[in-house]
Amino acid sequence: MSAPPEALSAGAVCCCWPGGSCFVCSQLQGRSGAPGGAAAAMGRTVTVATCALNQWALDFDGNLARILKSIEIAKYKGARYRLGPELEICGYGCSDHYYESDTLLHSFEVLAKLLESPAAQDIICDVGMPVMCRNVRYNCRVIFLNKKILLIRPKMILANAGNYRELRWFTPWSRARFVEEYFLPRMIQEVTGQETVPFGDAVLATKDTCLGSEICEELWAPNSPHIEMGLDGVEIFTNSSGSHHVLRKAHTRVNVVNSATAKSGGIYILANQKGCDGDRLYYDGCAMISMNGDTIAQGSQFSLNDVEVLVATLDLEDVRSYRAEISCRNLEASKVNSYPRIKVNFALSCSDDIYVPTCEPIQWRYHSPEEEICLGPACWLWDYLRRSNQAGFLLPLSGGIDSSATACIVYSMCRQVCLAVKNGNQSVLADVRRIVNDETYTPEDSQEFCGHIFTTCYMASENSSQDTYNRAKLLAEQIGSYHINLNIDVAVKAIVGIFSMVMGRSPQFRVYGGSSRENLALQNVQARIRMVLAYLFAQLSHWARGMPGGLLVLGSANVDESLYGYLTKYDCSSADINPIGGISKTDLRSFIQYCMENFQLTALRRHKMTTLTPAYHAENYSPDDNRFDLRPFLYNSTWSWQFRSIDKQHKAQR
Repeated sequence: MSAPPEALSAGAVCCCWPGGSCFVCSQLQGRSGAPGGAAAAMGRTVTVATCALNQWALDFDGNLARILKSIEIAKYKGARYRLGPELEICGYGCSDHYYESDTLLHSFEVLAKLLESPAAQDIICDVGMPVMCRNVRYNCRVIFLNKKILLIRPKMILANAGNYRELRWFTPWSRARFVEEYFLPRMIQEVTGQETVPFGDAVLATKDTCLGSEICEELWAPNSPHIEMGLDGVEIFTNSSGSHHVLRKAHTRVNVVNSATAKSGGIYILANQKGCDGDRLYYDGCAMISMNGDTIAQGSQFSLNDVEVLVATLDLEDVRSYRAEISCRNLEASKVNSYPRIKVNFALSCSDDIYVPTCEPIQWRYHSPEEEICLGPACWLWDYLRRSNQAGFLLPLSGGIDSSATACIVYSMCRQVCLAVKNGNQSVLADVRRIVNDETYTPEDSQEFCGHIFTTCYMASENSSQDTYNRAKLLAEQIGSYHINLNIDVAVKAIVGIFSMVMGRSPQFRVYGGSSRENLALQNVQARIRMVLAYLFAQLSHWARGMPGGLLVLGSANVDESLYGYLTKYDCSSADINPIGGISKTDLRSFIQYCMENFQLTALRRHKMTTLTPAYHAENYSPDDNRFDLRPFLYNSTWSWQFRSIDKQHKAQR
C-alpha cells in the first residue's frame, strides 16, 4: 500500500482540501491534492458501515471474533469504511479493570490480530480501545488501513455523570487540533512496520472526502467537535458510542444525531454497543446513519443478534450542495482554524459511480415505553442467563404487579429467543441447547421453552389470600413456567419458636393483640424466610427433577419502593438480578396493560400493587448501590485470552 501516513501542517494545503465544501477547489485539485487532476474520474458516492456489537468486558477472544465478523459483513456489503462501538476491543464496562496494565496489554494484542487479519484489508477500520500515552490513559479510536495505523484519536470530552465515571479511569485530550508522535509497542511495530503514528486531534483526508471522529459524549456536549470540523470541510462525522438504554432516550439520541448535520450539512455515522456488558446497564444498539438532518439508516434497538452491521451508500455532492446554500455557514468556515489532516491514499468511492443508487431518508420507528420495558430487560436477562452458565431463572411469584411484571419480562425473553431461532440465529440456538443441556432441542413455542428455563414459586402463609394464589397459578399456566406452591408457616413457626425458647416470650401479630414492633418483626420473618427458600429451590429444584444446573433468583422490587424505603432487607426481593429494579410503578402499570393486550395474559387483570439486588438500569433516577469498587459482576470466567497469555509467558521463561 502507501507509505505510512503523515500529519500535514495546517497551512500546507487549503482548508477545504481534499473533498471539503469548496466545489471549485475539488475540481481544480481532482480531490486528491494534485492541481489539474481529472475530477470526472473520481467517485462521488461513498459506502460506509457502522456496527452494533454485543461486546463483553474483558472477553478478548469473543470481542475479537465479533469485530472481525462485523468487518467481513461490512466488506461483503461493499463498505470501504467500518466504524465500531466505543472501547469495543476490551468492552466498555471494564470499569476499575482499566487501572490494570493487562487490560491495555491484551487490547494491543487484539489490535495486532486485527491488523494482520485478511478480513481487515482494503477497508478503513475504526476500532476503540484504551491507550496509554506518556503514562496517561486515554479512551481512543485507532483507525487503520492495510496494516498501517492512520491515526490514534483520543477522546476529548469524557462522560462523567449518572452511570458514567470516565474521569475515574481516563484523562481527556485537551490539546485541540494538535497531533504528536506516538511510539507504538513493539508487537504492533512488527506488524505495521511503523515506529510512530499520529496521536491527537486530527482528521482523515482520503482521495475523495474528509472524515472526522467524535466519541460518544462529544456529540452530546454543547461544543461538539463536529461543529468546528464541519466548518473546516469535514464531510463525514463518525461517533463510536457506549450509550446505555434508558426509557424514552432513543428520541433524544436520534434528535441529537440528526441535528448535528441539520445546521450545516454532512454525513453522521453512529455506532453503539449492545447487550449486557457484565454490569447493570443494557446497551441498546440503535446504530444509525444520518445526512443533512435526515435519518438514512436505522439499526435495531433491541436484538439478540451479537453482530449487527448497518451499511448505506450516500452522495457526497448532496452534502456539498446542501452546504453551498447556507451563507452563514460559509462565512464562519472562512474564519475557522484548520485541523491537522492525515493524508490517506484511499477512496471511499469508486470511479464511474454516477449511476450507483443511493439511500433515501427514512422515518425512525420508535418503541413505546411499554415496548421498551418488554424488550430491553428481556434482552438483558438473556445475556445474563447465557453468560452465567445457569439453567434458568426462579421467581417468587406473589400474584402482585411487581412479580407478575418480572414474570412477563421472562416470558418476553422466551418469545424473543424463539423468534431469533425461527429467523435462523444459530448462535442463539447453540446457547439454548447448552442451557437446557440438549443438543437436539429447538425452541418453537415460547410457553414450552419457558417451562424449560423458568420456575415460579408461590410461597403462601396464613395471611395469604386465595385471590393471590389463583392469580399466580393462572399467570404461571398462561406463560408456561414450571410452578411450585408451598406454605411457609412451618418454617416461620420454627424461627419464632427459637426466639420464644431463648427469650421466654412469644410475639404476636397485631390482629391478635401484638404491638407494632411484634407485628413488624413477624412480617420480616415471613419475608426473609421466602428469600432463604427461594435460594434453596433455585439451587436444588432442577436436581430434584433430575435435571442439571441451578437457577438464578430474580428480584421484583421496583424503583419507587427503593426510593420510599418500602422494602424489607433480605426478603424475596433480594436476588441475583432484578429486571424491574430501575422502573417506576407508573411505567410498570402501563407495561402490565401492554402485556394483557399483546400477550393475551388474562391473569394480569385486577392486580394489587405491592439490600437492593443488582437491577436492570432503565431510568436515570435508579438508586442502585454501586459505589466504591467499580467492576462488572458478570465475567467470562474461562479467561481464555488471559490464561493463554500467562501460559505463553510461562513457557517462554522455562
